[in-house]
Amino acid sequence: MIRRLPTHIVNRIAAGEVVERPASAVKELVENAIDAGAKRIVIELEAGGKGLIAVSDDGIGMTPDELELAIERHATSKLDDDDLVHIDSLGFRGEALAALSGVSRMTLTSRPKDQETAFQITAEAGAVTGPSPAAGQRGTRIEIRDLFFATPARLKFLRTERSEGQAAKEVVERLAMTSPDVAFTLHLDSRQVLNLGVSSGELFQTFKARIGQIMGKAFFQNALAMDTERDGIGLTGMIGLPTESRPNGRFQHLFVNRRPVQDKLLKSALRAAYGDLLFAGRQPMAALFLDLAPERVDVNVHPAKAEVRFREPGVVRGLIIGGIKQRLAEAGCRTTSSLGTAALGVLSAGSQAPTPLTHRSQIERQISPGIGEEARAFQAPLDDSRPTTLDVGPPAARDDSLVGDIAPFIRDHPLGAARAQLFDAYIVAQSHNGMLLVDQHAAHERLVYERLKMALAEQGVPRQGLLLPEVVELEDDLIERLEARLPELERLGLVLETFGQGAVVVREMPAMLKDADIKRLVRDLAEDLVEIDKARSLESALERVAATMACHGSVRAGRRLSMTEMNALLREMEATPNSGQCNHGRPTYVALSEADIERLFKRR
Repeated sequence: MIRRLPTHIVNRIAAGEVVERPASAVKELVENAIDAGAKRIVIELEAGGKGLIAVSDDGIGMTPDELELAIERHATSKLDDDDLVHIDSLGFRGEALAALSGVSRMTLTSRPKDQETAFQITAEAGAVTGPSPAAGQRGTRIEIRDLFFATPARLKFLRTERSEGQAAKEVVERLAMTSPDVAFTLHLDSRQVLNLGVSSGELFQTFKARIGQIMGKAFFQNALAMDTERDGIGLTGMIGLPTESRPNGRFQHLFVNRRPVQDKLLKSALRAAYGDLLFAGRQPMAALFLDLAPERVDVNVHPAKAEVRFREPGVVRGLIIGGIKQRLAEAGCRTTSSLGTAALGVLSAGSQAPTPLTHRSQIERQISPGIGEEARAFQAPLDDSRPTTLDVGPPAARDDSLVGDIAPFIRDHPLGAARAQLFDAYIVAQSHNGMLLVDQHAAHERLVYERLKMALAEQGVPRQGLLLPEVVELEDDLIERLEARLPELERLGLVLETFGQGAVVVREMPAMLKDADIKRLVRDLAEDLVEIDKARSLESALERVAATMACHGSVRAGRRLSMTEMNALLREMEATPNSGQCNHGRPTYVALSEADIERLFKRR
């Protein structure tokens, strides 16, 4: 027999959709405060929100009649003419307060600015009392005590108080990003954990300042400002450099018409925009605001309002990917400054304060066997027969580029001038304000990869035939993978065909990879193709294959470079997009400013 459910049961069911945990309740209450025009919002939590959630604001407030309506289901002040298309408020469904009143002990106190006294209404598991006069400031204060006491089974699914409190903090931070003109204060168990003052200045500058407050100084210093538009859709905010990434997506804040969302389309577009610039398993940092006409997006998808549906998802995805890729390319060879800070930490941790040594016997005890004679000779007075200048070898071994004036290189180029090579793997360069340590293999790998992609986009990768075709023996499953991708490999300049049982023959190679180890390249390509899903797009598959080929065609660690070659590498890095990181997301260089070096040697 069909029957109507009692109101208190309906509210408890609704609470299961709207309020999953204390952080969900905080989100709903803070959104209401922002919609009410508040300029200061104070949030207090006890026991991670399970004991108390209190939100106070200085918004427009509510009259006694409005208080009674506020906790009824589907009662709202935010829909004009019952229009579900043009929604410009954070809340609109009128479900949150009714749902919360059914699973907690709620007290709602409010006073409009033109009302002399405040009024209060209470609700306990759906039973409403009031309204009645009460003491209260202008605005509204809502207290939620004993959340889920009426549905104790829900309490079993909550996490620890610390985890719930952290989740609530993240919710407040996301909402604070959308409203830089509002001050936010958050207390957890009487301890202030967040205090965000109002930012002043132009709108875009205030957004940037608030993002910096929440995302941290390191992100703000290593982020790129976004401000682009396409087909009436705007994209603003800040994105982190690829080397300023994180192991998860916690620092990805996405907003649609200033509404925080967790949308799969937006997250996948963000990850695709970074593409091959990120190390495996890493996620970019970003705070992005998408603005479009309300009728082009449906926010009425789920009661929690965290999901949206776009009328033109392809346009939105194209804007995000294209806009971010262009901005990252404009950054050129820039890499994150935090790498220098990390390098200083490594160097400082490995250094020890020198112990004063006054006796020759003490010196001899602290030096390793076998170099004692060299140490004593070094400390001995110089005689007339010993050279007083650095011996750089016979003239034929000298590099004349060292003798020339390097001042123009240091002054006019971001990466400066090469000064030395370490371990046949790293280039030491001097810039206008410090020094750089460049990974020659990682840097050249990115350069070769970008050349391959450019050639592929234009007319195809130039290739050259092998005088003696190379036979490569492989397992049958790897040969099948290569056979399935022969057209793509040919577009990249690699022409091969099967050669009897268990082998392929390479007849042509990309011209720019002429010095690569052919057998190793083909085997690595075959193994890499195992991980590429057949359903993956041709473009994506080509980029993956090109990355593997670039790795084999780049300068290897262990190869000694001349000064001319090192400087040429630096100049090409400056002219190549995304050269601050290799194809796998690793940084290509670390920069130390002169001030950093002085701090390392305790001069600052």
